[in-house]
Amino acid sequence: MAMAEAEGTGQAYRGLKKNYRCVQSLQQFYNGRPFAVSSDGSFLACACDDKIKLVNACDAAVRSELEGDTEAVTALALSPDDKFLFSASHSRLIRVWDLSSFKCVRSWKGHDGPVMGMACHSSGGLLATAGADKKVLVWDVDGGFCTHFFKGHGGVVTSIAFHPDPNCLLVFSGSEDATIRVWNLKSKKCIAVLEKHFSSVTSLAISERDHVLLSGGRDKVVNIWDLRDYSFQKTMPTYEMIEDVRIIFPGTHLASFIKKSEHKRTKQKDESPLPIQFLTVGELGIVRLWSSESAQPLYEQQVSDTTLVSEDNTRRGFISAAILAQDQGVICATSDQQFLFYNFNPASEKKLQLDLYRRLVGYNEEIIDLKFVDEDERHLAVATNLEEVRVYDVKSMSCSYVLTGHTDIVLCLDTCTLQSGEAYIVTGSKDNSARLWNAASKQCVGVASSHMGAVGAVAFSKKHKNFFVSGSSDRTLKVWGLDSLSENVEQKCKLKAKAVVAAHDKDINCIAVSPNDGFVCSGSQDRTACVWRLPDLVSVSVLKGHKRGIWSVEFSPVDQCVLTASGDKTIKYWLISDGTCLRTFEGHTAGVLRASFVTRGMQIVSSGADGLLKLWTVKTGECKATYDQHESKVWALAVGKKTEKIATGGGDAVINLWHDSTAADKEEDLRKTEEAALKSQELDNALYDKDFVRTIQLAFELRMPHKLLHLFSELFRERLDEDPIGEVVRNLGKDELRQLLEFVRDWNTRSQSCHVAQFVLFRIFKAFPPTDIIQVKGVRELLEGLIPYSQRHFSRVDRLARSAFLLDYTLTRMAVLEPDSEREAGVAVTGAEICTLKKKKRRGSSIAAADPETDGGDATTRPETRSLKKRKNRGSSKGYGNKIKDALDADPLIAVAG
Repeated sequence: MAMAEAEGTGQAYRGLKKNYRCVQSLQQFYNGRPFAVSSDGSFLACACDDKIKLVNACDAAVRSELEGDTEAVTALALSPDDKFLFSASHSRLIRVWDLSSFKCVRSWKGHDGPVMGMACHSSGGLLATAGADKKVLVWDVDGGFCTHFFKGHGGVVTSIAFHPDPNCLLVFSGSEDATIRVWNLKSKKCIAVLEKHFSSVTSLAISERDHVLLSGGRDKVVNIWDLRDYSFQKTMPTYEMIEDVRIIFPGTHLASFIKKSEHKRTKQKDESPLPIQFLTVGELGIVRLWSSESAQPLYEQQVSDTTLVSEDNTRRGFISAAILAQDQGVICATSDQQFLFYNFNPASEKKLQLDLYRRLVGYNEEIIDLKFVDEDERHLAVATNLEEVRVYDVKSMSCSYVLTGHTDIVLCLDTCTLQSGEAYIVTGSKDNSARLWNAASKQCVGVASSHMGAVGAVAFSKKHKNFFVSGSSDRTLKVWGLDSLSENVEQKCKLKAKAVVAAHDKDINCIAVSPNDGFVCSGSQDRTACVWRLPDLVSVSVLKGHKRGIWSVEFSPVDQCVLTASGDKTIKYWLISDGTCLRTFEGHTAGVLRASFVTRGMQIVSSGADGLLKLWTVKTGECKATYDQHESKVWALAVGKKTEKIATGGGDAVINLWHDSTAADKEEDLRKTEEAALKSQELDNALYDKDFVRTIQLAFELRMPHKLLHLFSELFRERLDEDPIGEVVRNLGKDELRQLLEFVRDWNTRSQSCHVAQFVLFRIFKAFPPTDIIQVKGVRELLEGLIPYSQRHFSRVDRLARSAFLLDYTLTRMAVLEPDSEREAGVAVTGAEICTLKKKKRRGSSIAAADPETDGGDATTRPETRSLKKRKNRGSSKGYGNKIKDALDADPLIAVAG
């Protein structure tokens, strides 16, 4: 039995998670400044501080990020074919971006103040800009020069538009001086001034078919103008400040549906001229559809989809709108950085109905808490630094709906799914209340409002799902029953507390309920965690040992233990019965804010104020992996109950989704091992066939620096006619060249391999010009590592060369014993050496005269002497050559220097 249990435990630990991978991320991409929509509605170009982010309209994924000039972006416009993006910032710099390469192809300055708006001509060749300097300028896009310069407005130019007819070269501009001016590009003059507004003109819309101009302003009216004689036709009161007006062109489903609805209402005759249909959005945060023949809107949203502001109970309205192509509906931008996508409901035949089908949140502020909703974990409830809770679709990362009702910031939340399949969300807020929400109806079904301080922690029942617990800054813990909930999900009831206890000496930060609903644990700023028995909240144990406040508590799913995470940078694992600390996990460099169990309680995942996510093993206390995907504190951490996928959010307003990649990484490692084995065998075959080019390429692909060094050393010694190293080097990319330079830098640090490093470095400098080498990433650091060692090696070579010259001199001096040979060899001798030679000659002549066997001739006439001298000369020359050869073999750097 014990053996079976041990075997099962061993198998379980063999199944531990080793790695998580961030597979999806929701980042900040819009901060309420200008935006532009592509002609097909597939993507948005959004201003985000000094950057421009191109975002997919379907899933909020950032396609690309265009770096700005450190100044906030003030205006954006797309060319009609969506190939170019025009931007302007507070630096007054106008830029043209090529969206195929995401590079700035042209830039210029022209205004004396920020550019407040821009519009591109239907031909794509002209760009009109409206400036805070009261000027309107028209630019040639290809040349980047100003073609028209218009002055006349008495205030900041707020809106600008070209006439949609490419043959009608007119520009319309609206200003804060409440006037609209019409500029003729041919005559380069203002041909009309339209004065009927009493406040700033915020939007212009032109109907080419009807020769009509619509203008909306902050004076709560829309004016209609006839463009044939620039006369005023009509004023339509809207009773809200208009931020944008858009004409609904005939031929679209929306226009035909409006026409049908209008025909039923007014019974208009078919032969009468078609009225102008348009859309307005403004401060009320509702979409209205109008007809020029009616003083009342054809359609008006009954409820706004924007957020309530708690101070004066007014709506955060819309700041802009656009009608999408291909009958995709309408997109509206809110003042709280959201994009709302509307489409009309074709099933509703009696009346027009616009349905919200997608919500993209451009900025979430600080993520405080988050949890997965429902059993399938398809949604994620997120509490941000706002008085609302946003529920996201995990697949598309679009905001499915928003829960509004709290009057102050939501601090915490929890979720549960009943046996019936209904999902509930409980939230705690700074308004001293906790609210219960039905996820299906998106309505608040219960309110718990008896706390005297901000509700900082809530937790649902884990087993029976019939209560939740709340903890507050009033230091009390309360249990709330769900028995009083009404069957009518539309009706809101007041919840009653079943048990209350004064739990701590300071604010309660976190709460957890045990898997069997028998205990609840609370963590506080007083550095303690307390375990209480449910349902009466009887104290069981007090966990003392942390040196800072406790931010997270959680019960083990398999043991009678509890996990606590503290601001003292540690995580502790406690025994419930007697409050003994079984293990302390240390590794975070700042306070630990969240910790949860994964892998059936055998592992822990934690997040901290250092922006790190860590994976721990409970049995050994070892940190298996560390992930750095956040730039600020990671306040929120949620673990899926079924899939154990992880969601994290923090102070950087980023939500990251993590999936277990242990199995995928193992398969990837096996595949890479197989590929490496095959390439290694191919490398051996190429080396056997003396295919040096292929051998070097394979060794480089396999990242085998020692094998490369051996190959280069062999090629260095053999001195082949072809140059395989040069051929390989010429075909390297920038990343591969950087890798080779790293190898050369490492080889150059050792005297045994420095000659090979210099040999390869010469081939690199020969194959690439300096302009290409300096573009390699990190080349500065690599060269700084090469230079000092190269100087040291060449100094050593210089010393060896000087020693070799001294050897030459010494051996040359020794050769004066054979003067005749030196003369024959043309060796120069000094005056002292000539005197010595004369003395030797005289001595030789006297010896020869005294010898009876000689005939008084020169000693060179004797064959024996002559042959002896020749043998001596040859031996001396051969010895000198051997010494030089040995010196060269001793150190190859002499050969390189030679």
